[in-house]
Amino acid sequence: MSRAVEETNRRLLRARDAMDRGYAQPLDVPALARIAYVSEAHFNRTFRATFGETPHRYLQRRRVERAMFLLRETGHPVTEICFEVGFGSTGTFSRTFREIVGRSPRQYRRETAAVNVPTCFTMAWTRPTA
Repeated sequence: MSRAVEETNRRLLRARDAMDRGYAQPLDVPALARIAYVSEAHFNRTFRATFGETPHRYLQRRRVERAMFLLRETGHPVTEICFEVGFGSTGTFSRTFREIVGRSPRQYRRETAAVNVPTCFTMAWTRPTA
């Protein structure tokens, strides 16, 4: 790997780390491109080529992952979680959550709350005998 590629990867990782740390903050491509010291267009292209998804989609996925944790582990209302993880509207949050997870936030909470034991144990209990 050439030094130029290594430097580009380091810069992209710096921007991705900023997204991981500040997922709930209003982040945009111009700010992330500045962190990586590249133009916006170059940032979008190289981020997608390196990580397999656009910076916007990566940030959405990180926010949804955090929301999944909060839905499982807290009793906070879905609307509160939506804003806590950085979404600006409940409609966008619900649509994005459904696209990534495959079900609505409320449905996800209901289904995950029903399982109080690790899934490895529930699999053993639900296997047919004989």
